[in-house]
Amino acid sequence: MNFGFAPIIFGLAAALTWGAGDFSGGVATKRSSAYGVVIFAHIFSMILLLATAFVLREPIPPLASWLWGGAAGLGGAIGLLLLYTALANGRMSVAAPVSALVAAGIPVVFAAFTQQLPPLLVIVGFFLALAAIWLVSGGGSVDFNLDELRLPVIAGLAFGFFFTTLHFASSESVIYPLIAVRIVSISSLLLYSLITRQQIIPSRESIFPILASGLLDTLGNAFFALAAQLGRVDVAAVLSSLYPGSTVLLAWILLKEHISRRQMVGILTALAAIVLITV
Repeated sequence: MNFGFAPIIFGLAAALTWGAGDFSGGVATKRSSAYGVVIFAHIFSMILLLATAFVLREPIPPLASWLWGGAAGLGGAIGLLLLYTALANGRMSVAAPVSALVAAGIPVVFAAFTQQLPPLLVIVGFFLALAAIWLVSGGGSVDFNLDELRLPVIAGLAFGFFFTTLHFASSESVIYPLIAVRIVSISSLLLYSLITRQQIIPSRESIFPILASGLLDTLGNAFFALAAQLGRVDVAAVLSSLYPGSTVLLAWILLKEHISRRQMVGILTALAAIVLITV
């Protein structure tokens, strides 16, 4: 069935909302522990999903969808923990783009083996999008070593696993698999935080950005699930992975942060990639 531009629109919507959610989470993390921010944002996300499921009365999917959703939640939680560790102990300019590139690449490889290859222009768009992710995230340094790449690469693999398993989870339903994602992500992150004695109670000043982050991340997950359900998972993953662009733009608009020439080139490259992927 041909859904036209719907998968493209949902993929870009996921990028916009995920990027805005990361911006809100970053603002909250300036005032509270990153683990507390993520856990409470996910708890709020769970509340929103339960309310939405009650209102829309979406049919309860089979057990397989719940299991795939739980697997996606585990992959996402592991990815977050590894990425935060890499960001804290290494260079953000290396960790962020490497993890995003690997995460976007996994569904592309998966689709290449399970579906026919997309048209040549779309493949060129994929490569431009991956370059855009690197540039917008601040990548470009070549003086890194293999040890510095280990955690970001594993985090990217975990996020790629999240993309792929969420695609399977949402084949028959959207909301309930996302609830399964949240059940596993909250419990695993909370358990890790308790074991490592992380401070998880957020400050009062960070409550609003935490709520905004939870709402936007929920929308991003739903948009990605719809994009992958209605179209190709590789297209959905690559477009959704352009989320650093909206984070950078929001920081520029709201926080007056400087956009480097490299990041501006990355944003323009992302626009060119979108054009090629949508033709």
